[in-house]
Formats: sequence, structure tokens, C-alpha cells
Amino acid sequence: MKQRVYIETTIPSFYYEVRKEPEMVARRNWTRAWWDRCKNNYEVVSSPPVLDELSRGNYPNKSKILKLMDDISLVPVEKPVLDIVRVYIQNGVMPNNPVGDALHLALASFHKCDYLLTWNCKHLANANKATHVKRLNAVLNLYTPLMVTPLELIPGD
Repeated sequence: MKQRVYIETTIPSFYYEVRKEPEMVARRNWTRAWWDRCKNNYEVVSSPPVLDELSRGNYPNKSKILKLMDDISLVPVEKPVLDIVRVYIQNGVMPNNPVGDALHLALASFHKCDYLLTWNCKHLANANKATHVKRLNAVLNLYTPLMVTPLELIPGD
């Protein structure tokens, strides 16, 4: 059985990143390497809120980014997920934005994803938050996904 990876908004966004700063180019390259060479090794899922986020605004390569998500299965946003979001926010695990990081973490946890793949290293792929998330998820009897960047899921040579 393949491990399950939840894709949040930053992953498809970075696939077509256009900024020229070295760190942005590196993230784009690592995202493409994972997506093109490793994605098929996993059961990849995302959610309607990710598609909603990607659909907002006017930015370069928007149609290509949305097309990239065409073959990705979507996990549903169920009422228990919204309850989990509230608990995350009330306990200071995630910022007070019910349709942002807390929602992605709640979806990945509720749907028992092995990984939450992200470039959000402030609130999600952040070792300083991992223990707090793990403790709170244990109290909630939830699975805790590893919150990682694409670089961490690219096998070494």
C-alpha cells in the first residue's frame, strides 16, 4: 500500500514558480523533481480548499497550476475537520485563519495522510511546531502526518 501525501497550495504553486531569487529557483526545482519523478510512488491527495486558493487572484501560470491538479484526488471537508481546525486555533498550534494552515493540517490528520507536503516552513513544515501538533493530535486521537518539503521526499542517490 502506498503512503498517502496531502498536497497543500504551495506545492503546485512552486511547480510553476517564476521568481528568480536563488531560493525560489531551488524550491521550484525540488518541487518539479518530486512531482515528476517521485509523485507516482505515493497516493497523492489534496482538497477543495487548495483548489479554491489556487483559483483566487491573477498570477502567472494560473491555468497550468490548476491543470496540474486535475488528476489529484480530493479529500472532503467534513464537520469533524472544522472542529479540529477550531481546536488547533484555540490551542495556538496554527494561526487564526480557519481556511488556511489549520485547515490543511486538519484535513491531512483526519484523513490519515502519512505526509503533508508543503513549502510553508513557518507554520507547517516546522520542527518547532511538530511536538505541539503531535501532542494535540494525540489528545484528539488523530493521526499526525509528517509535515515535510518536497526535498525531504526525494530519495538520495
